[in-house]
Amino acid sequence: MRFASLGSGSEGNALVVEVGRTRIMLDCGFGLRDTVRRLAAKALQPETVDAIVITHEHSDHIGGAARFARKYGIPVWMTCGTLAVFRNQCAQLPEVHELDSHTAFAIGAIEIHPFPVPHDAREPVQFVFGDGVHRLGVLTDVGASTAHIEAMLSGCDALVLECNHDRDLLASSAYPLGLKRRIAGRFGHLDNHAAAALLSRLDNRRLQHLVAAHLSMHNNTPQLAVQALAEVLGCMPDWFSHATQDEGFDWRDLRTV
Repeated sequence: MRFASLGSGSEGNALVVEVGRTRIMLDCGFGLRDTVRRLAAKALQPETVDAIVITHEHSDHIGGAARFARKYGIPVWMTCGTLAVFRNQCAQLPEVHELDSHTAFAIGAIEIHPFPVPHDAREPVQFVFGDGVHRLGVLTDVGASTAHIEAMLSGCDALVLECNHDRDLLASSAYPLGLKRRIAGRFGHLDNHAAAALLSRLDNRRLQHLVAAHLSMHNNTPQLAVQALAEVLGCMPDWFSHATQDEGFDWRDLRTV
């Protein structure tokens, strides 16, 4: 199993998970040409994507999905709530599947375990991906942790974890008060310390990769994010990596240790 990000942040998100010959894109928040360009940077052709799995309907996660799926004949998976918002763009899609937020399913060689999260969307979910041996957990766009989220992410071999903002930077930013409250609220985004607190409650004994994701370009820095996570695991900050808006992050491999 391996995975890579095409970009992560408020201007667009997409992650690729690969097991054997099966390749899934998680979210598609970039335009068609940009998505193709970003795939090429990871040495991928768009025709080799087997499915697109959507977390929720916000444009930075779903904005490019319909056009990309139509162009390359790719099936799309999303919750009933997300589909209800996105339905007007689905008429010409080659194949649309509804997923249940508590029911695992498989696409080719990849096991997919969705789980609901608190976020200001219709029916948002995040995912754990598996190959029967390894598990990759992805958690972004979530305002607060829950016991169910932590149960799903415990014992993962890799984790892509939202560290959206630093609380002090957000509080002192020029953002309008309403936007600050939305971001910092229960249905907004995790700050660095909240992400670290969540991480501290997980079973991390199998963890090979930890990537800080969905960092705000205005209210966070990579240094602040990775430092907060490093303090939890007792590791040097250079053990961690972070996803960028422009390039995401390069391939990470999961191997039997």
